[in-house]
Parts: sequence; C-alpha cells; structure tokens
Amino acid sequence: METTQREWLIKEYINAYNNFDIEGMLKHLDPDIQFENISNGQVSLSINGREELRVQAEQATTLFESREQVIKFFEHVDEDQTEVEIDFYGVLAADMANGLRKGSELNVSGKSIFKFSEDSIVEITDIS
Repeated sequence: METTQREWLIKEYINAYNNFDIEGMLKHLDPDIQFENISNGQVSLSINGREELRVQAEQATTLFESREQVIKFFEHVDEDQTEVEIDFYGVLAADMANGLRKGSELNVSGKSIFKFSEDSIVEITDIS
C-alpha cells in the first residue's frame, strides 16, 4: 500500500476517534485487528478483533467529555508499517479509580504504530 493511502487511513481513523464516531473508527480495520495499549512500558490493554475493539471503544466514549489526538508526524518504517507521533488532549467525563476527577485535563504525548495488509489496518499499538 502506498504511503499516501496509509496516511489517509490513519487520518480517517483518528478523525473518527476525535469525533466519538465508532463506526468510522472501525470502517478501515481488518476483522481480526490486533490492538495494544502500552503505558509506562507495560501492556495495559490487549484486544483481538474488530467486535472486541467496538465494545472497548463504546466504553471509552463515556470516559471523556472531549478528546483529541493530533498527528505531529508520520514515519513510514517499511511497506506495511507506519509510526505516528501523536499529542493527546482529553477532558474526563467522570471520576476515575486512579484519583483523577471529572473535568480533569489530560495531556499526553505518544506514538501509535499502524500495520497494514492490502487495504485495511491489521494492527495498532498505542505507546505512551
């Protein structure tokens, strides 16, 4: 897949994420998508399959009043992998078990690694 097509798919996914559009997020994902979230060097979430990701994405929409991922830049590692530096900003919609309170603002920088097969995203790893 061409790099411009990969960038377009990633932008579509992130725009849908920012707009709480779950169907849009899932639109270009392979049915067997693999998703991992790594925070402070530890895997905090591991998902196998589009339907499992749908459930998690629906739950996550209740956590934020607003959220935005901003792409800083793309790095095309090889013909099927693109790494994206991302800034995240969100406002919590509810109190969290870790002590963060409703209305708290989160600012996090990180990286997302997208892997592709044919015309879909087959793997996403979020690292912060």
